[in-house]
Amino acid sequence: MTYQSVNPFDGKLVQTFEDLEDAEVERKIAAAHACFQTWRNTSFVDRARIIAKAGEILHTRADALARIMTGEMGKRIGEARGEVEFSARIMAYYAANAERFLAPVKLHPTNGEAHMESSPIGVIFCVEPWNFPYYQLARVAGPHLMAGNTMVVKHAAIVPQCAIAFEQVLIEAGAPVGLYTNLLISHAQSDTVVDDLRIRGVALTGSVGAGRSVAARAGKNLKSSSMELGGSDAFIVLEDADLDVTIPWAVWGRMYNTGQTCCAAKRFIVVESMADAFLERFTAALAALEAGDPLDEKTTLGPLSTEQALLDLVRQVDGAVAHGAKLALGGRRIDRPGSYMAPTILTDIAPDNPAFREEFFGPVASFFRVKDEEAAIALANDSDFGLGGSVWTKDVARGRRVASRIETGMMFINNLDWTDAELPFGGIKDSGYGRELGDMGIQQFVNKKLVRTHDVKAPA
Repeated sequence: MTYQSVNPFDGKLVQTFEDLEDAEVERKIAAAHACFQTWRNTSFVDRARIIAKAGEILHTRADALARIMTGEMGKRIGEARGEVEFSARIMAYYAANAERFLAPVKLHPTNGEAHMESSPIGVIFCVEPWNFPYYQLARVAGPHLMAGNTMVVKHAAIVPQCAIAFEQVLIEAGAPVGLYTNLLISHAQSDTVVDDLRIRGVALTGSVGAGRSVAARAGKNLKSSSMELGGSDAFIVLEDADLDVTIPWAVWGRMYNTGQTCCAAKRFIVVESMADAFLERFTAALAALEAGDPLDEKTTLGPLSTEQALLDLVRQVDGAVAHGAKLALGGRRIDRPGSYMAPTILTDIAPDNPAFREEFFGPVASFFRVKDEEAAIALANDSDFGLGGSVWTKDVARGRRVASRIETGMMFINNLDWTDAELPFGGIKDSGYGRELGDMGIQQFVNKKLVRTHDVKAPA
């Protein structure tokens, strides 16, 4: 069976789910396509009534939904609760703003009149990951449903209960049959869905390999797509940074969601004059984290999502060390039940070490010391990824100048606060393309139609 709930805190199998039969997948896609024919003509006010209600339900049931998440992928309960609340805000944001975002835009041709109007394109197929089981769904459901599209969604195989719970929230909010449909399907079935003529757009958040495969298939079918594929974000510490501000953010930026975040701080690039002080304080802070039950509010280190994720990460760290990197902290699994990895810091990572370009999806930080600001910028940009990053300095104007030179989709100055529905999220290079959230997020799967009026005779 593809879909299983296994609690990473103790490794116990909670529940298994059967994949859908092909005939059932066909029935659900047909329902989504039929729903689109009416939903596309539904007013923004009526759409918003359902989407806003879904946000209210998410808010009201934040604790119960968070507990499902913690039991399936191990997120600490406080973080899980915060994710559900953010998901609720996203739904409310698009319910309130979609009509304004998609309003006709007047153009000014030399002669006559013209405007651009936005219209939905059809059924959107979304493939979503396990690390943010509700937020990933909300940030596609909010904009694309409010735009007038309908959705079929393949969620990650390790969070089936979260997938079912989110669909149930929308049903309870009044969603018509076919508006939002959860699909428990295999990868082979997923390919068939991408090929289906009724599917008009494809959105994926996941690995680079998955992105290449799905984007290629969408491209072959001439379908619009958006890809969010992870990152290896630089955390640049300049010589005038305030470490009392910087260190807590460094810990949060690397360890939030046990480091299983695409836009997490992963490469810590520190100018020479600050390197020793930063590394000493950063190491002490990570070493102080204690593994425990993620349902316990006092726990400061949760498990990785699965046992396989832990084994893969340990193997990746061992490979980095075998190629010359040094361990300043950790580098091993924690000797206790569950899929726990010790917070780890790698140093002395040479450019020919595979770890120099890899993404570490877990509590592993790569530390680099550099000569100065120019060297920090050069190293930050020497990456196959381009999702986000941050720069730390008391001089905000300097921070803005550095941020402008970093080749990413997002940059943060003296913060890593990306939890705002107003802020577009996405990257470049191997981090993918397209944007989610903000005004840009709702534009991803709409037709931009030019309409021109011009009272003029045809050319002779």
